[in-house]
Amino acid sequence: MRIIPAIDILDNKCVRLTKGDYSSVKKYSDDPLEVARKFEDAGCRFLHIVDLDGARSKHIVNSKIIEKISAGTNLKIDFGGGIKSIADVETAFNCGASQVTVGSVAVTKPQLFIEWLNRYGPEKIILGADFRNGMVAFNGWINESTLEISDFINRFCENGIRYTICTDIFLDGMLSGPSLETYRQLVEGTGINIIASGGITTITDLTELDRAGCDGAIIGKALYENKITLEELSQLC
Repeated sequence: MRIIPAIDILDNKCVRLTKGDYSSVKKYSDDPLEVARKFEDAGCRFLHIVDLDGARSKHIVNSKIIEKISAGTNLKIDFGGGIKSIADVETAFNCGASQVTVGSVAVTKPQLFIEWLNRYGPEKIILGADFRNGMVAFNGWINESTLEISDFINRFCENGIRYTICTDIFLDGMLSGPSLETYRQLVEGTGINIIASGGITTITDLTELDRAGCDGAIIGKALYENKITLEELSQLC
């Protein structure tokens, strides 16, 4: 299972939210590149970047930070937040992202998402499947759809999607453990690579997600609050 640290960017700073609530923002660093380098020094090869400004503005805002991290590290970056147009997709790739995560467009304009998937290929386009109470949420987690999470993912399986990042919004930033049973069911029920996100707090959580068959696990607040140390991260990587 791949270990994927996360950097969420708001106002050019490295921050974390709780349950996606912008009023709960907590700043951890003024220098996202420095944070990324620490992850790389610990042995990480992958990085998940979220443009919180972009998610709120509905277009990419922090492209220069992607560019700096891409130029200043060898990390393989997947990027999400504010990707609403082909221009946003091109911007992310041109700035150095290896993959982009697309959620809201997949919910509101599924045919457009499929066009992007066909154009760039399933190794470049990740399906963002964020959920609350089992239902898919979108537009920076503000809106909740009527789509059940597994049905939503399976909708795109026949189109060749290979990766999906599934974030349990209720657990994101709560440091209370991930939705293990949900991920087990998604791994078994969809047959694609599930990347777990939300609530991961301990090494045991990562071990259990690995046993559940997840392809990857995104770690955010647990790293910034030293629930999982960089030394432990280094051993895992």
